[in-house]
Amino acid sequence: MTNDTTAIRPFRIDIPQADIDDLRARLARTRLPEPAPGDDWTYGMPNTYLAPIVEAWQQFDWRAQEERLGAYPQYLTEIDGQTIHFLHVPSAEADATPLLLVHSYPGTFADFLDMIDPLVDPVAHGGRREDAFSVVIPSVPGFGFSTPVTERGWTTARVATVFDTLMRRLGYDRYGVHGSDFGALVGRELSHRSPAGFLGAHVLQLFSFPSGDPAEFEKLEPADYAGLEHMQWFQSVGGYNAFNASRPQTAAAALSDSPAGQLAWNELFQSFGNGTSLVTDEQVLLEASIEWFTNTSATVGRYHYEDAHSGVEPYVNDGVIGVAVFAHDFQTIRVFAERDNTNIVHFSKLDGGGHYAALEAPDAVVGDLRAFFETVRGLG
Repeated sequence: MTNDTTAIRPFRIDIPQADIDDLRARLARTRLPEPAPGDDWTYGMPNTYLAPIVEAWQQFDWRAQEERLGAYPQYLTEIDGQTIHFLHVPSAEADATPLLLVHSYPGTFADFLDMIDPLVDPVAHGGRREDAFSVVIPSVPGFGFSTPVTERGWTTARVATVFDTLMRRLGYDRYGVHGSDFGALVGRELSHRSPAGFLGAHVLQLFSFPSGDPAEFEKLEPADYAGLEHMQWFQSVGGYNAFNASRPQTAAAALSDSPAGQLAWNELFQSFGNGTSLVTDEQVLLEASIEWFTNTSATVGRYHYEDAHSGVEPYVNDGVIGVAVFAHDFQTIRVFAERDNTNIVHFSKLDGGGHYAALEAPDAVVGDLRAFFETVRGLG
């Protein structure tokens, strides 16, 4: 008997009751930190936010969420020595476009739950038959149920290669990709590589920054300066990035032992408390529960380290790519983005969402995805 490493196995989430009971017991014993002066977001997550969401997590109906997640077919397969968990929801439309959806940090495949049905069945959700997609939503290695990760070297580029293999294994010789945050990095990497049959990448951020060349600033529009201010603000509050890039296991020791600590570290979902986030508490708790039950606080943080120490030099991307910039997200500045990406075929600005727009404004993301791929089809 041989071990078929290319096999695709059905999977269903079923967390042991003992793990659910343990989570609730830990939450009940939460020791909050001494509040900072003013107990607001100035110093990080305040007790005024943390205490009620810890209490809400104790009452969170995980079994109902399991049922919701189980409504979509899930599978496991082995690629590059790693177990890959993924959802695969084919459209009933014969000419549907295969679409890879790559989630955020510290998100999970649950980022896209509210987008699946409109993408797969557009006619029932205000679209046209030609807008149909067959969606594949993997868990990035080290996130959720794509575990355990036992090797070093899991970089963004390696993930892109693995996900291309996944799409081929599912029988798709052509496909596009969408992503935000970590998913945007994977999407750009796939655009850069442009494997055979690759249609293009739709992302919510192109992380391009000033080079220091004064000529770049001469091309900026007034609105671009607000984007520069947002970059400066994010750098002033986004210390988790630098910490993960240097000592991810140190942070993980605390996060893996304290669910309240994990919630605090995941303050990104609340946009560091700047008042713009539309992510609901239920959405935060679903994402946090998946991370907690899979004990992946360590492995999700290592990508910052692995990418920072990969030795890969920045590159100019000549592949097909499009970007949707939401009002309260990282403001992609076109001058810088076009310097680093020479084939931007779609550039839109949208209202009503932030960094986790798939959670906050899923209909707007779906609409922009449809527009991007219509443009791609027009390119022939």
